[in-house]
Amino acid sequence: QVQLVESEGGLVHPGGSLKLSCVDSGRTFSLYVTAWFRQAPGKEREFVSLCSTSGVSIKYADAVKGRFTVTRDNAKNTVYLQMNDLTPEDTAIYYCAAKAGASTQDPRMYGYWGQGTQVTVSS
Repeated sequence: QVQLVESEGGLVHPGGSLKLSCVDSGRTFSLYVTAWFRQAPGKEREFVSLCSTSGVSIKYADAVKGRFTVTRDNAKNTVYLQMNDLTPEDTAIYYCAAKAGASTQDPRMYGYWGQGTQVTVSS
């Protein structure tokens, strides 16, 4: 069973950085593709990044490419999202998710979700 728990988000000034983590309390974390999604008020949930089971294959949404970095540590059952050069447009609730099988950017294909954490970028 996969149970994802995200770290606390927070309030960040524009241009600032924040690192989120997502820990799986189960024992099969290394078998699952992980992804980060976000949802801003009034908008649909959107893809941010995904990471293969090994951590070798990583994809990013164009909106965050070059600013966000995802890594995973299977020994710690944890995936991280380092966010740099944040802008107000990055304000959203961020979710980590996991699925077995092939990687995808479609949130409907992910069966396991964290509780979500608020990230607010404001001066």
